[in-house]
This record gives sequence, structure tokens and C-alpha cells, in this order.
Amino acid sequence: MKKSIFSALLVLAVLFTASAQSVELRVATFNIRYDNPGDAPNTWANRKQAVFDLIKFHQFDIFGIQEGLHNQVMDLDNALEDFAFVGVGRDDGKEKGEYSCIFYNKNKFEVLESNTFWLGEDTTKPVKGWDAALPRIVTWGKFKDKLSGDIFFHFNTHFDHVGWEARVQSARLILKKVAELSDADNPVIVTGDFNVDQDSDPYKVMRDAPGFSDSYDTARIKYANNGTFNSFDLTKSSDRRIDHIFVNDKIKVSRYGVLTDTYHNRYPSDHFPVMAEIYW
Repeated sequence: MKKSIFSALLVLAVLFTASAQSVELRVATFNIRYDNPGDAPNTWANRKQAVFDLIKFHQFDIFGIQEGLHNQVMDLDNALEDFAFVGVGRDDGKEKGEYSCIFYNKNKFEVLESNTFWLGEDTTKPVKGWDAALPRIVTWGKFKDKLSGDIFFHFNTHFDHVGWEARVQSARLILKKVAELSDADNPVIVTGDFNVDQDSDPYKVMRDAPGFSDSYDTARIKYANNGTFNSFDLTKSSDRRIDHIFVNDKIKVSRYGVLTDTYHNRYPSDHFPVMAEIYW
């Protein structure tokens, strides 16, 4: 009798845990470095297979990229058979300039809505906001998990590398847009190359926003033995994390990692991808 009761309680506990963690996924942010012939021997042609293999091996479910030119986005789209993407080029809202697109496993997720806005006073067209050197964008999507039916939002960006004011204002603008576009009860993910580390004011605008946190801070397990920018230099070492995954308070983080994979003593990109295993 006691064994039967114990077995029943165990089954209930398992069912409760499964219900409490109805969606589990691996989210990542990856600045893949634009296709620059001047990077030889670290050209896109030489390293793209390593990028594809890294993504497949670590089994990303959904990830945002930065710096991808149209040909690179098409290469990723062709190489990752289970994935589709949302996003446009920042220079014309079509195919020109760098993308900050979101790739998602189309077998697991459905896109309900998506769009791109510019980081500037006018968010509807290509602009250089505030003191930025270049036009900067945010691509976002409203996704539905096909298995559970749960809806979540993913925002992906690349902040300016020059304008300090632009980075501060961009952080504020993203938070404003998150509040406008997402639903209060849904999980929200914000990924990107923010071009600022964990001690900077723009970073703190994001991290300290009500209901938001850095996945690094809340992860139960951390694997972050280096910063996230490497310059293609295997001798470079830093604790500066400039690529981040922020989540709202609907999301729990089980694991966080800076993925320092190499191939033939080279790096797949001048940034390390950052991955977080999350659930809600």
C-alpha cells in the first residue's frame, strides 16, 4: 500500500515538474563577423563550415546573429535545413547592409508576427540614431511553441560601436518597444552584441530594468571562462562580456555558456557565441 502511494506521488511530482517546465529551449546570440576579404585567413569562406557545425552541435533552438551580410544569411539558411529566419538588412530594410536576424527551428516554432525597427528617433526607416556611426536595428518575432502552444517574444540587436549616447538611448528604446509589442504574461528574450560590457551604463539600463535580468546572473550553471570578443586572436583573454542574453521574469535559466570553440587553431568568428538554456 505504501509503495502504491509513493509511486502515485512520484508520478504526480514528475507531471508537476513537466508542467512547470512546459517549454525548454536553447537560445543564443552570435556575432558571425561580416564577410570581409581583409580578414584572411579568417575569411567567411574559410570559417563558415565551422559556424554551421557549431550551431548544429550545440543544438541551438533559436538564435540571433549580428553582422551577417545577405550572402552569409543565405549561407546559413541553406546550411541549417531545420531553420528559417526573420529579419532584413539595416541599410534599406531589405537585403542591403548587415542583418540582425533571428534564426529559429521551424519544426518547433511558428512565427506569429515579426518586424524590424531602427534604433533612432525615427524607428521606421534607416537612420543613424543620436551619435551613432552607423544605422542600427532590432529584429523581433512573436513565436509560438508548436508542442505547448506557448507564445514568447525574441528581440535581437547590434548596438553602435562608437556612440555612447546611442547605446544608452538604444537600451531605453528597446525596453520601450518590448513593453509596446509584447504581452505582459509572455516570456521575452533580448539577445545581441551590445558593444558594452557588464560594468557599463547601457548594460545596466537593460539588466536593471524592472522584470529583466542578465541570463548570466540567474543561471544555475555558468560556463564563462573568457569574455565574448576575441579579435580572432587565440592569445587574447578578457572578462568583458559584450554579447548578452537578457530575459524577463517569466523565464528561468538553467545553464549559461560562452562557447569558445576552435577549428584548426582558429576561431569561427571574432566573437564567441553565447548560449543559455532556458525554461518556463
